[in-house]
Amino acid sequence: MAYAYLFKYIIIGDTGVGKSCLLLQFTDKRFQPVHDLTIGVEFGARMITIDGKQIKLQIWDTAGQESFRSITRSYYRGAAGALLVYDITRRDTFNHLTTWLEDARQHSNSNMVIMLIGNKSDLESRREVKKEEGEAFAREHGLIFMETSAKTASNVEEAFINTAKEIYEKIQEGVFDINNEANGIKIGPQHASTNATLSGGQGGQQAGGGCC
Repeated sequence: MAYAYLFKYIIIGDTGVGKSCLLLQFTDKRFQPVHDLTIGVEFGARMITIDGKQIKLQIWDTAGQESFRSITRSYYRGAAGALLVYDITRRDTFNHLTTWLEDARQHSNSNMVIMLIGNKSDLESRREVKKEEGEAFAREHGLIFMETSAKTASNVEEAFINTAKEIYEKIQEGVFDINNEANGIKIGPQHASTNATLSGGQGGQQAGGGCC
């Protein structure tokens, strides 16, 4: 299916916070309570619509274990968006956010959009991290913030789509160089044909020819 843009995402955070479950809920709309540990990196994709344009999200789900950290780092470089996930029922996963964030900022492009996610919001009775703490961390570090539940699907759709909206806005503002795929954004065939139609004549041919 034709798309206007392709955005690459990476999902990061400690082991067991629900990264793979969030991806599965978003791409397949299902919850898998028992999930094998991610070895290295797994992959998912889905089409969404923003501002009337088809956007393909290509999502890399990374392993949380320290032993895979070097593999994870190599995926930061080509990502336009990152979902940084912690588990609201495990204080240690929240405490490790600073390390994850430093890692992400060191190895990614400076315009990468980062969404902070407090997952497992369905387990309110076991909560160890207040929502206000997540909000404060996000404010301090310039992140977007949401609490989600991969189990009930609460806010899962919104987390992925709001990240894409932020990336799309940055494209409109000229922040991202969309001709450099190292930024995690690829111009799709739909965008090229739209440009050609709008521009007409010679300009249209240039717009169509420069993308694919």
